[in-house]
Amino acid sequence: MIRQIPSSRLRTIGNAPINHDGDYVVYWMVGARRSHYNFALQHAVERAKENNVGLIIFEPLRVDYPWASERHHHAIIAGMRDNAKAFEPSPVLYYPYIESLQGEGRGLLASLAKRACLVVSDDTPGFFQPRMQQAASDKLLVQLEVVDGNGIYPIRETERIFTTAASFRRHLQKELPEHLACVPLKNPLSKVVLRPVPTLGEAHFRRWPKATFDDNAPRLATLPIDHTIGAVALPSGPVAARKALKQFLAERYPDYVEKRNQPEAECQSYLSPHLHFGHISSHEIFVTLMKQDGWTPERLAETANGSRNGWWGASEAAEAFLDQLITWREIGFNMASLHPRFNEFHSLPAWAQKTLEEHESDVREFQYNLEAFEFSNTHDPLWNAAQTQLRTEGIMHNYLRMLWGKKILEWSPTPRAALATMLELNNKYALDGRDPNSYSGIFWTLGRYDRAWGPERPIFGKIRYMSSDNTARKVRVRNYIEKYSHV
Repeated sequence: MIRQIPSSRLRTIGNAPINHDGDYVVYWMVGARRSHYNFALQHAVERAKENNVGLIIFEPLRVDYPWASERHHHAIIAGMRDNAKAFEPSPVLYYPYIESLQGEGRGLLASLAKRACLVVSDDTPGFFQPRMQQAASDKLLVQLEVVDGNGIYPIRETERIFTTAASFRRHLQKELPEHLACVPLKNPLSKVVLRPVPTLGEAHFRRWPKATFDDNAPRLATLPIDHTIGAVALPSGPVAARKALKQFLAERYPDYVEKRNQPEAECQSYLSPHLHFGHISSHEIFVTLMKQDGWTPERLAETANGSRNGWWGASEAAEAFLDQLITWREIGFNMASLHPRFNEFHSLPAWAQKTLEEHESDVREFQYNLEAFEFSNTHDPLWNAAQTQLRTEGIMHNYLRMLWGKKILEWSPTPRAALATMLELNNKYALDGRDPNSYSGIFWTLGRYDRAWGPERPIFGKIRYMSSDNTARKVRVRNYIEKYSHV
């Protein structure tokens, strides 16, 4: 374990200096919303120790982020509740703040920064956080440092945008070994002694009150967010995330290779939402999995050939799961951090754009508008079931997500309309929506990270084709369809 984070994970936004006469360091927690295995928190602790000051952990939740709803708010607030308990015995001031009106929190970070040495935050690509941090840096009078804790491979370690999983996997196999030992501390605040944070004053907390987490507060129903998208049964927060990891490894991991593509087997890890909200770290998952597997770095293959199997020298289940956790998850962060328009149609490979545009005017036997898609009103029972699971549970089986996107392409008037529908439904309903990883899945259905396929088909052109009939022949779906036809 290391205390000084790797330089490739740290960057400064803006040109403001460190205020060595400040009273504390502010950790502006907007991505890695957890107390453990957190590079940004670890860096903030070290900065506070260097300057012999206290530490404020400021975790805000605004009401005007895109697709703000009870579902997403509930998940984030569950994490705040866990964090309040986790930080209670530590020598920091944990400051959770939940806006009750749009703009109500404006000025809060700047107010905290007036007496700060510097502000540390999370380097989280892909959503609104980069723009928010850039805007904040223009107003702050002290240095703003952001720390990458997104994955096992640092997002700023390369300037190359990878166009296929095979090329990224080959790159990782060459470069990843030197990063595997760079694991954040399990508990960055363990045995840490910091100066107490001076009082912020009653006037400050009257204007920006700390959030409380008793049974009646915060009251989601009073917030100006989308109340038609309700909370779901899947628990959220760091405590739930660790429990989900433990249950997966104990109960479903042994059958992961054989059953993970079977919707009725429910053999997935269900960790994607927890990773998205920052309630668990890829490093913690990796460390826990490899410890259970009895793996050591000496088992790594010497040759980097881009193969999905064998390079780790681990069990078959570990190899398969790590390819999802690292290769497929982190290639999305590579794109989101380096491509300024990663979430637009024009970010697709040139061949994919060309073939989709050539077939844009093809006759479509079925066409549906956004409302029909949203409420599962198509002619296809399997597609309807997948969309119903997404709408009601906030998740969808990974294998069916591919079919879900392919059919939206087939049943939309244009490829661009299909992309807009996929983004809206995924970001609105999925717990792991608005994440670089989920953008990868959506854009894969349109050709990203894929190759041209033959024979050339109507509507799809050279885009890989999938059908519900073929899917039903490959995996068992009868009970899945039955389950969600009554929701």
